[in-house]
Amino acid sequence: MRSAAWMVKEWMDRKPLMTLRQVILHQDHISGGAFVIAGFIVFLLSGDLPLGSMAMPGAGMMPKLVLGLMIVFGLTLIAQAHQSPPLAALEWNDLPHALCVIIAAAAAAALYNMLGFRITMALMLCALVIAVERQNFLRGALFGLGVPLIADFLFGYFLKSPLPRSLFGF
Repeated sequence: MRSAAWMVKEWMDRKPLMTLRQVILHQDHISGGAFVIAGFIVFLLSGDLPLGSMAMPGAGMMPKLVLGLMIVFGLTLIAQAHQSPPLAALEWNDLPHALCVIIAAAAAAALYNMLGFRITMALMLCALVIAVERQNFLRGALFGLGVPLIADFLFGYFLKSPLPRSLFGF
């Protein structure tokens, strides 16, 4: 008869049924996960809009459809993440540029209600093109002023959906 100590030693020395392979986190794991999490959060917060039916869609039909597609594409990105470079290979030397864009977008979001579409977008685009991208001043100013005016014209006249104006009426 075998002793209990021998049985414990034999159990500890056994080979595992399957070996776990090392999981390498890839860049697309992070970006796909961000899309899925953001999609679920916005989906849960968008319950105020009525969904309607297929015959008579409500105001919440299209946003929920887009969020569903966002979640599906995020899961697809996660499933194909092994084809992207590992997260450890990500270079962070472009971080200052990315932070400038994030700060400009946050400032534009904060000023949008007060300054309206035209002024806010013109300021943001001029700042990004001239200051961050270091483009020619005249070309940057023309781009920064032209894009919001063209977008405002397209939305206001062709789509009949005017964009918000500033407190000053412009």
